[in-house]
Amino acid sequence: MSCAIEVHGLRKSYGDHLVLNGVDLQIQSGEIFALLGVNGAGKTTILECIEGLKKYDAGRIIVYGKTGIQLQSSALPAHIRPMEAVTLFAKWNKSKIDHSMLHILGIGEIEKKQYIQLSTGQKRRLHLALALISHPDIIFLDEPTAGLDVEGRLALHEHTRRLKSQGKTIILASHDMAEVETLCDRIAILNKGNIVFCGTASELTDKISKKYVIYIKTPKGEKHFEAEDIEDTLIALLRELKNKKIPIWDLKVDRGTLEQHFMEMTGRDVK
Repeated sequence: MSCAIEVHGLRKSYGDHLVLNGVDLQIQSGEIFALLGVNGAGKTTILECIEGLKKYDAGRIIVYGKTGIQLQSSALPAHIRPMEAVTLFAKWNKSKIDHSMLHILGIGEIEKKQYIQLSTGQKRRLHLALALISHPDIIFLDEPTAGLDVEGRLALHEHTRRLKSQGKTIILASHDMAEVETLCDRIAILNKGNIVFCGTASELTDKISKKYVIYIKTPKGEKHFEAEDIEDTLIALLRELKNKKIPIWDLKVDRGTLEQHFMEMTGRDVK
């Protein structure tokens, strides 16, 4: 698989505050790649450096292909209509309008409204449509489903998978761990200016979560138990309940969620 983006030794400071401390990163062509980080970790800074929106102090960034960017915060003139914006962006990029993409994102439903009248979710759908106007090879999505209802989120997820099937490379920044786990091929976790993990969700589980959590529901309520040796612990718990003649209503074994692994990797407590 060829490389879509290479980042070598990326450093960025704001005054005396070091934000990126020699970051190395490779994103492969055709993958959905998630960049995660708590507030202040440098996630937005590295994205803006790669996108060409921010200058960096040292290092090298190579981007192989045309990019489309859907920013988390962006705005259009208050009284412009969605299709006017689409037509304008298409002319700027000398691109044909993809009406099937506009239909999937529901732009036709809001085409008669002015930008100022759109909801947050409708604005995000329009911003994504504008990012796709130039038919980019690499697409940056910053919190793409924020403000969308369930139907809108599912539609956007489906469109994201469709873009991947077309060979597009997608870089996703999201605080929705379920979304990341569902959509992404690989995950990078940025903490205190460094990449502390890069790999698949299952590789993160293998690296971090050596503990299993056993949930057992009985007439006395539900309890959970942590264990590294799942077989011995589970057998002992079942034997104890059987000896006490306590019936088991439900039993579940979990190795932890992506959110739990992320919080552990970044040194935060799961609340």
